[in-house]
Amino acid sequence: MVRHFGVFEFHKEVTEEEIKECFAVMQEMVGQIPGLISMEHGPYNGNEGLNDTFTHGFLMNFDSEESRDKYLPHPVHEHAKSVVVPRLKRVIVFDIAV
Repeated sequence: MVRHFGVFEFHKEVTEEEIKECFAVMQEMVGQIPGLISMEHGPYNGNEGLNDTFTHGFLMNFDSEESRDKYLPHPVHEHAKSVVVPRLKRVIVFDIAV
């Protein structure tokens, strides 16, 4: 299994509705991309203050490294990126094989 997680800092002018749209289009990838088992997301909810300027995060679970690798160029992922990436000021994505 591979856990694929990331954190987002949206541009200041991005509205809450646009943020919801970003995560909705990302959630729609589950069931459309083989091997993408699940996705969770939400706003920062800690009180340590270690989030830097990142306000939202996501976690995706893939059944294998091969599925994760096929997801990257998948047309459904490319569509999601076309909605999400223009709204981001910064992003970090990190993968862990478990």
